[in-house]
Amino acid sequence: MASCKATDAVFHVDPPPAAKKLRELFYCSHMIHSHIAHFYALAAPDFVMGPTSDPAQRNILGVVSKVGLEIGGAVIKHRAYAQQIQAVIGGKATHPVCGIPGGMSKAITEAERKDFEEKAKSCVEFSKFSLKLFNDVVLANKDYLNLITGNIYTMKSYYMGLVDSNNKLNFYDGDIRVVDPDGKEVAKFKPANYLEYISEHTEPWTYLKFPFLKKVGWKGFTEGNDSGVYRVSPLARLNVADGMTTPLAQAEYEKLYKTLGGKPVHATLAFHWARLVELMYASERLLELCQDKQITDPNVRTIPTATPDEGVGVVEAPRGTLYHHYQTDKNGMVTKANLIVATIHNYPAMHMSIKKAAQGLIKKGTVVSEGLLNMCEMAFRCYDPCTGCATNTLPGQMPLEVLIYNSQGEVMKRLSQNLQ
Repeated sequence: MASCKATDAVFHVDPPPAAKKLRELFYCSHMIHSHIAHFYALAAPDFVMGPTSDPAQRNILGVVSKVGLEIGGAVIKHRAYAQQIQAVIGGKATHPVCGIPGGMSKAITEAERKDFEEKAKSCVEFSKFSLKLFNDVVLANKDYLNLITGNIYTMKSYYMGLVDSNNKLNFYDGDIRVVDPDGKEVAKFKPANYLEYISEHTEPWTYLKFPFLKKVGWKGFTEGNDSGVYRVSPLARLNVADGMTTPLAQAEYEKLYKTLGGKPVHATLAFHWARLVELMYASERLLELCQDKQITDPNVRTIPTATPDEGVGVVEAPRGTLYHHYQTDKNGMVTKANLIVATIHNYPAMHMSIKKAAQGLIKKGTVVSEGLLNMCEMAFRCYDPCTGCATNTLPGQMPLEVLIYNSQGEVMKRLSQNLQ
């Protein structure tokens, strides 16, 4: 979708209304399947099974065995519903081929719309269930709530995300809004102007760059108002938005901030809760779009006529704000491209979150165990990072090393996994 919007801009073409709505419908389905996968496969094991439980049980199969096969079936079914909608519109669910400069490759039929509508209704009910499960298993557990709100997993930063003209959350289109650690708006700009607001710092020990807010500057791996570090994520989107455009999601948005003490929320573990609020929004918005009479309009493309040159496209990927910026020759062949994916935006914060968790967890007399390693991973896992996307490598396992030093700077213990 970011690429579609970037090529629209490159060719100076505006898609018809039906194409924009069809793209958003497709994208809501993508958000649903991605958020379901992350919450149930990656986040839920830590809370349902416990962060220090046996790793052989701390996985999606352990969650299903504890909450029941029926719930496991519902998870699989609704993730499949979302991907089936994507496959119909996009030709295939992963790496779809529907988006082209000026619109979409094909319209949908009335029969397809009706099928989507029934699936969307079911996704709304599943979102209600997921939020109730989070309430019953996590929020009702005082230890878990203290873990979420405690200092170990809290980091004060700036936040960035897309908002519509009323500053409400939008995944597909809008302006970029940035708020400071106190929740005050410090920037609001058109996606095409992103280079006026974002710069990147480099370090010799990593291929990834470290984005920061230009007006604040790079002050190192520090948090707070004087640091240029910002975060993108489901929670960042809620922090920059003044609310949601759908009623059930709005109620859950209000509950999150009431429970966690108001805006903005800096609790990194609350990313998981924010994903479920967004799951509700994506399901409600999907249903709205399925019930829009214009969604089956056959006019889904404006043919480009201008000479291509340069364009920027931005959407909210499941992990956070995604920028695509292309420059082309007169034939539309790309001569330069710049992509800032959500994992890169969050790269400074991920380092800081892991370090803070490790330093908060490891105290004198602490038994350093696999469970402690997992609790360090929990700080990392909140960001749902795709290091494959960000670094073009695919290790397949999570390499992690924790070194524990004494007050003289001597290494007292080394704990590692999946390292050569």
